[in-house]
Amino acid sequence: MPMKLTSEYLDTLNRIQERIMWLSMRIVHEANSVRPQRDGVKVGGHQASSASMVTIMTALYFHLLRHGDKVSVKPHASPVFHAIQYLLGQLPRDYLTTLRAFGGLQAYPSRTKDPDPVDFSTGSVGLGAVAPAFAALTHHYAKMHFGDVTSNRFIAIIGDAELDEGNVWEAVFDEWMAELSNAIWIVDLNRQSLDRVVPGIRAGTLKSMFDSWGWQVLEAKYGRKLQNLFAMEHGELVRKRIDDMSNEEYQLLVRLPGDELRQRFVTVNGHKDPHLEALLAPISNAELPGVVGNLGGHDLSEMIGVLEAADATADRPSVIFAYTIKGWRLPIAGDPHNHSKLLSVDEMSALAEELSIPGDDEWAAFDPDSEEGALCTEIAQQLYPAPNGEAAAAPGKANGATEPPAGLSAQDVPESVPARMHGMLSTQQSFGQILVSMSRDPKLAPRMVTTSPDVSTSTNLSGWIAKQGVFSLTDREIYELEENRGLSWHYGPDGQHIELGISEMNLFMMLAMLGLSAELNGQQLIPIGTVYDPFVLRGLDSFIYGLYADSRFIIVGTPSGVSLAPEGGAHQSTVTPSLGAELPNLNSYEPCFAQELVWIMLEAVRQCCRDVDGRATYLRLSTKPTDQAMLEPAMERLGATELRRQVLEGGYRLLDWKTATPEADPGSLVHIASTGIMLAEAMEAAEMLQGEGIAANVLNITSPRRLYENWRAAQWGRRPGREPSRLLSWLIPPNERQAPIVTVQDGASHNLAWLGSLFGSYLIPLGVDDFGQSGTPADLYRHFGIDSRAIFEAALVGLNRTEFG
Repeated sequence: MPMKLTSEYLDTLNRIQERIMWLSMRIVHEANSVRPQRDGVKVGGHQASSASMVTIMTALYFHLLRHGDKVSVKPHASPVFHAIQYLLGQLPRDYLTTLRAFGGLQAYPSRTKDPDPVDFSTGSVGLGAVAPAFAALTHHYAKMHFGDVTSNRFIAIIGDAELDEGNVWEAVFDEWMAELSNAIWIVDLNRQSLDRVVPGIRAGTLKSMFDSWGWQVLEAKYGRKLQNLFAMEHGELVRKRIDDMSNEEYQLLVRLPGDELRQRFVTVNGHKDPHLEALLAPISNAELPGVVGNLGGHDLSEMIGVLEAADATADRPSVIFAYTIKGWRLPIAGDPHNHSKLLSVDEMSALAEELSIPGDDEWAAFDPDSEEGALCTEIAQQLYPAPNGEAAAAPGKANGATEPPAGLSAQDVPESVPARMHGMLSTQQSFGQILVSMSRDPKLAPRMVTTSPDVSTSTNLSGWIAKQGVFSLTDREIYELEENRGLSWHYGPDGQHIELGISEMNLFMMLAMLGLSAELNGQQLIPIGTVYDPFVLRGLDSFIYGLYADSRFIIVGTPSGVSLAPEGGAHQSTVTPSLGAELPNLNSYEPCFAQELVWIMLEAVRQCCRDVDGRATYLRLSTKPTDQAMLEPAMERLGATELRRQVLEGGYRLLDWKTATPEADPGSLVHIASTGIMLAEAMEAAEMLQGEGIAANVLNITSPRRLYENWRAAQWGRRPGREPSRLLSWLIPPNERQAPIVTVQDGASHNLAWLGSLFGSYLIPLGVDDFGQSGTPADLYRHFGIDSRAIFEAALVGLNRTEFG
């Protein structure tokens, strides 16, 4: 229960606030002016941005927050966050000198790399705002499906310039957001971005936008000193004077000496206003800048009151506009160019004296027996309780995460589920059927949740949704003709699909937060999202955010490539295979057959389980049908167990010349390496080569990334017992590595070109290295040189080069 705002309590909070101010400034000062710099590269830090946040974060952490609340901290306020965690016993003192050092405090809050308990990584502006909102939705989902959750409210502290980011408004405009009563945003309205003072009209526009989308809009605009002045006779003139002036003029006034500020303030339209002069007369020149600069975001009483108003709202999200001065209480306050300015040694000494910092210990916390120390201990026990009731010092762990999350273990995931494996099937079609099959597994199904940005039907989620329903906070009436009601979606709290508007940024942020449900809410989920593959790039910032935060989810990009021929170049993806190969914390696969997809999807689910060192998974699928019978010879030759291993390890021989054409001359051998749906063309080319008496292997590269990682690990000795020269010998044994390789992919050709260096072979890469256009698949394959004839001709060129080269 928040404490009453007695003068004694506010005095204690103010002393804590001043210590936080000092420590956050000292952390940056240490990194830039004390710690030895050997390379001449500026370390950086944001003292001005941190200063504007001190009161907001003091009021939040030391008054409002409760156990289970999750907070996203504005990137440039990371020194303030670390100072608070130090005072609460969650950060060892030794880390205070390590800002932006290797192994130390990160430049911006990181839930995977910082030593103290960060709830949300921030850094790419705008993402830290929306992550807690989607986490709040995940909280509701987990609570309605499983009952118990460890989370409570989700709070984002963001800079006003972050509201320039389009992804913020994509999230606000989604119909879900207005229902999130456990979401609070606090906007640090210091009216400055990196390069300029922001025009004043913008604040009113922002507030009206939030209000029109159903948010409660609150503001902490003026502190109690100014409010007292406003309450005096003619005091409304002071308010009008401040409200009417531009942000640029206000920023200048608060930087002026008191006598000059007075003259400018009382002069309106070239004339001195006697009422303003009388109102300001009792205020000394020394006090006047502090009074005029007494904004709500720097007044503990005002800030606490507004936070409590937001907390009392139970029917919608709240946004608080906290007016602040960038660089508050610093000599650089209000300077339009103060974003990266640093205090000098002399300025730091003056600040230490002003804030009564102990001369013998600049890093001092509070004596546990002092009023400040007692409050720090109380708050620490409240926010970070350990099983024994003491404050939990659990660096790097989610707040209060003392018990393992509820959910699946990797051992609960089967190796296979029933699915159709015959006839002509596309991987997208198989994906939908496999999902329905997985929904029948009593352990898997309850933890699975799907989501899509208004493309659920066209990415084959319909069967799953029809069976599992769409999640909503309340049951919804179905308005449909009787004969169509069986095809309608059911909406209710038990639904397992989250339907989003058309925003790929929202999709990936939703997946990221669902994938962190175990850490944030104590309930593990298996998130599966679908998106048109070319539009993976539209959500790339959120995609990377989720991977950086170590979220685990499954994203299905489908349809993909120029095989989506009639749709034209705007809907034909070519570079996404490269993303799958290069993004950290990600497995990527491009299967061809339904059986492969069964094994891969279940492995992707296994990777989402928190009892293994797992990753997110990206699947690149297609609507192009493939004859499933092509897999049968490989299945007979290898057996299901070994074939599954090779599929998950990155590739296998779909066609082995030794069994297909044992009479062929191995001296004229060529390897055709392909991924996904291009296997049919590769097999046709191999048949053409066989007709010429040429031995041909067809390598199905299910995951170029997995092959590359295996090869790289062996090179650096990370795969004991696996010599690099013999690595991947199940694909190409050492005695066949003199043969040329032709690679072909419905994507950029370079994605497979590295296979030549791996095996030391001559290689010809085929792929799509330009924008597509409308047509038939045959038209486009021929145009880009990836049809069976082009593969055949490339193989002949390769053989000729190796024979005479």
